[in-house]
This record gives sequence, C-alpha cells and structure tokens, in this order.
Amino acid sequence: MAKSKSRCQHEKETLDISKGTEERIRRRAYVLHLERGGAQGFALDDWLRAEAEILGTAKQANVKAAAGSN
Repeated sequence: MAKSKSRCQHEKETLDISKGTEERIRRRAYVLHLERGGAQGFALDDWLRAEAEILGTAKQANVKAAAGSN
C-alpha cells in the first residue's frame, strides 16, 4: 500500500510540474504576442517559440546538473 501511495504522490507532482510548465509557456507566448504588437495569426509561432525557450532552459539546467554530479 505504501508503494502505491508514493507512486500516486510522484504522479501528482509530475502533473503539477507539467501544469506549471504549461503556464510558463502560456505567459511567455503572450509576452511574445504583445512584443509583436498584438498582431493576429501568429499564436502557434508564439507558442512554439515560448515552448522552445522554456523547455530549452529546463534541458540546459538538467545538463548542467548532470555535469556537476560527475
């Protein structure tokens, strides 16, 4: 029973992280939209750029952490 609870907690934490990441991407995409002057028709471009920036930053942090642990 304890293992199931631990696994559920881990899954919940993963979902929370994912929701937090999605919110960061959403906010960054909105900033990009505003920087473009609010021009319509670029939502996907803004989202993909924001996603690359946010997830790229996360990947870089993981690489640095892995390199530091060696």
